[in-house]
Amino acid sequence: MIGVFGGSGFYEFLDDASPAPVPTPYGPPAADPMLGTVEGAEVVFIPRHGRQHQFPPHKVPYRANVHAMRTLGVDRIIGPSAVGSLQLDYEPGHFAVPDQLLDRTWGREHTFYDGPDIEHLSYADPYHEGMRSLAVDGMRATGATVHDGGTVVIIQGPRFSTRAESKWFASNGWELVNMTQIPEASLSAEAGIPYVNISLITDYDVGVDGGAPVTHEEVLKRFEESSAILQDGIRNMIPALDAADLTDG
Repeated sequence: MIGVFGGSGFYEFLDDASPAPVPTPYGPPAADPMLGTVEGAEVVFIPRHGRQHQFPPHKVPYRANVHAMRTLGVDRIIGPSAVGSLQLDYEPGHFAVPDQLLDRTWGREHTFYDGPDIEHLSYADPYHEGMRSLAVDGMRATGATVHDGGTVVIIQGPRFSTRAESKWFASNGWELVNMTQIPEASLSAEAGIPYVNISLITDYDVGVDGGAPVTHEEVLKRFEESSAILQDGIRNMIPALDAADLTDG
């Protein structure tokens, strides 16, 4: 079964959708999961920020969201998100399927292993390589420009980067900046669920193109303009993802 975390626009993405409420030890998820089908495959959808986008990035109930997916039998997760660009060739309106991440968050409930049971997770490669290949193919089938690979820096939010932070990220050669991939991606790994991110690039991070600082309104506008392409790309990849054997990474 495939899980999707995304914006509220994905409610229309599912066919024959119905709510599938599920309790978790970490409280309720951001919204009741919706269970439906896409291209004949069973899909569970949870809007990571809630139905009304009421949870800011540092307050998203990530543990409840991922636990609900696991309880419902999800064994592969697609986590699309809006991102800023740190490099000129990763242009607004493009898409990327990153292969690495860098965690700059703090204070979030970021693990299922709070004790007494403890596991030190191997996390060298945070995104499932087989799923990445399917995501790149699915997105490219829409005609969009898709970057295969890249490092996404996850910042705490909800504020955007300072000029100094942005310059530092870019100077290290990192490509993308986001606020939600941690701990969503790492919790999925702890839960034993392969995960892939598809990044919709909405803007250049502050100063990258010598322009004005990014605004929340700009991000929302670009996301709305490109959301249909994102959904088409995910729809394209779902039949192959549903049939894929992901046991070998």
